[in-house]
Amino acid sequence: MARAKPEPRSLESLPAAPAPASQPRLICHVMQRLAVGGLENGVVNLINNLPDDAYRHAVICVTSATEFRQRIRRPDVEVHEIGKRPGKDIDAYRRMWQVLRRLRPQIVHTRNLPALDMLAPAWLAGVPRLVHSEHGLDMIELDGGNRKYNRLRRLSRSVVDRYVAVSGDLAGWLRREIGVPEARLDLIYNGVDTGRFTPEGAPAPLPANFAAAGAIVVGTAGRLEAVKNQVGLARAFCRALEQRPELRARLRLLVVGSGSQEQELRAILAAGDALDLAWLPGSRDDMPALYRAIDLFVLPSLREGISNTVLEAMASGRPVIATAVGGNPEIMPDDVAGTLVPVGDEDAMATAILRYVDDPVLQRIHGAAARAHAVRNFSLDGMLRRYDRLYRSLL
Repeated sequence: MARAKPEPRSLESLPAAPAPASQPRLICHVMQRLAVGGLENGVVNLINNLPDDAYRHAVICVTSATEFRQRIRRPDVEVHEIGKRPGKDIDAYRRMWQVLRRLRPQIVHTRNLPALDMLAPAWLAGVPRLVHSEHGLDMIELDGGNRKYNRLRRLSRSVVDRYVAVSGDLAGWLRREIGVPEARLDLIYNGVDTGRFTPEGAPAPLPANFAAAGAIVVGTAGRLEAVKNQVGLARAFCRALEQRPELRARLRLLVVGSGSQEQELRAILAAGDALDLAWLPGSRDDMPALYRAIDLFVLPSLREGISNTVLEAMASGRPVIATAVGGNPEIMPDDVAGTLVPVGDEDAMATAILRYVDDPVLQRIHGAAARAHAVRNFSLDGMLRRYDRLYRSLL
């Protein structure tokens, strides 16, 4: 039986004029923070590309927004910052309720654990439809078995109309651990703009003191945080050099991103006498050209939902080495578009790197297959059609 929607609770008097009937329906996307990241990039892609005549959008950040908000192309999108403090911040829920009472959205779509408890003020504000997405688990619950967080997820089932999982792995976890009924669960893979991420076009220029002509560049991109495990890639890179010292003349490592693990990453490279063979440029806005500047993409994550960077690298025609976790095996065919390695196995990662270094023909074959697979199965248009169908079914 469908749940009954409550009348909005009058926490305080606020003007909340209903939108004209002819106006496109408003969707509020709720996330922890609007910053560089795969989840956030996916939301921006939805906002920029869903039909303007069907939907309006607002973004509500539980904490804050960064300059990443400039990637939203639509001029009518409001970005709100709740400013929730770490730990217990009861007033943050009142502020969320206030924003929703003013905006009067038809759908609130929360994403991941940090936004989950904002379903309560959305329910109290009388939002007609509530959607929650799971995009991946973090270090605090790598195995998905955290009792406290899963209890909160189970409690939220009574108010959530539909769930979205971005991988079959996450969909199975939501069914088994959280008890989400199949009828309320949608599997929607991330999509990549295969016209923007393509092998065609000029590569990004690399510093001359980093990669001279003939260099083989191993690259990765993502938040420099423990769950992404770039330190594991650094160790694998150093081990490859230990096994093949002659490759110091041409093997290079590019790590794009910023975060708390940067100093440890640099320390590991320095200990392996490889810091001068690596380039850590921080976050970049020219990723399509940077993918074209690398020869091999590596994703060393300890946990993934669906990796946008893997999809982007594949669409760019690059072979991929990825850990066999989460949704990685679902999107990257092993020994077809790249190589899957056991999570945390730095020796296996080093071996896979050396395999591609020694076989340029295999690089080209797997790179071409990766491009074809991304175009056929993970296009941005396909993702947009699935979200459009979901939202229309709720409205």
